[in-house]
Amino acid sequence: MQRILKRLFSIASTILIHEFSQSFRGVYICRAYTTLMINDKKILVPSDFTKVSDTAIEHALLVAGTIKASIHVLHVVDSKNHIAEARLKLEALRDRVKRENNVEIGVIARIGSIFEDIDKVAVEIEANLIIMGTHGMRGMQFLTGSRALKIVTESSVPFIVVQERDIREHGYRKLVVPLDLHKETKQKLSLVADMAKYFGSEVHLISPGETDEFLRNQLERNIIFAKEYLEEKGIPYNVEITENKSDDFVRDLLKYSAGIDADLICIMNFYDNSIMSFFSSNYEQQVITNEAQIPVLCVNPVDTYVVDRAIFSH
Repeated sequence: MQRILKRLFSIASTILIHEFSQSFRGVYICRAYTTLMINDKKILVPSDFTKVSDTAIEHALLVAGTIKASIHVLHVVDSKNHIAEARLKLEALRDRVKRENNVEIGVIARIGSIFEDIDKVAVEIEANLIIMGTHGMRGMQFLTGSRALKIVTESSVPFIVVQERDIREHGYRKLVVPLDLHKETKQKLSLVADMAKYFGSEVHLISPGETDEFLRNQLERNIIFAKEYLEEKGIPYNVEITENKSDDFVRDLLKYSAGIDADLICIMNFYDNSIMSFFSSNYEQQVITNEAQIPVLCVNPVDTYVVDRAIFSH
């Protein structure tokens, strides 16, 4: 009941203060906090006001302008002594984004821990996507690739993790999708296909070259399913089978992605029994903090986030 009342109040508020503004890409989106009348998609961007956080905001501006979503920037401090300064910085950031891009954003200051409060705020505002820099959160709570992993894997919504490389003007045209034996392949492909529709993307499917007959047959079935799924959706694609087995697959994945100058790598938050085990050992450093600085879309298993909040659904 509380959720329904909150929804009705938000819609009523939208009717009263509905106003359009133009994004930096020339796409019209509604002002922050007033988008429910047209589209209630929301993007959350944790920020520490550094270069990589600005890059995350650039990604958010392009995505929001494309899918008509609102942007909400979050800054987390560790004590009440820093909250006033945080609010001033957020207001300055909001003014700069408005001045440079003619886009209104929402800003949120929170006392707490980035490892807990990013997801909490995402749930509170019903965010559909989080875009975060891997080297952000400097100062009291420095965030490295491995610590970013903790936030990503425990999130209730998908993440795009970025480094300092600027987003391309065309957005995400080349999407690399690694395939393994994981059962959530369809879920990942669904999100990728929806995204490809928005950005006119080509999907690059990549799979390890297993020599074990049992594993190879399973991977081949997964590839066939992926090809048929993308063909049905009208999404252009190609398939790459690496020369190496799963043990070297992360290295091959990153080499291939850099070789085609990919715009995004799309991965699932894998369980421990995944054949590729992306998130064990140092693999998270290799993928999320890859040397080519390719952004990474991390899709959570279906039981960890609300399906009807899919960010790229039409």
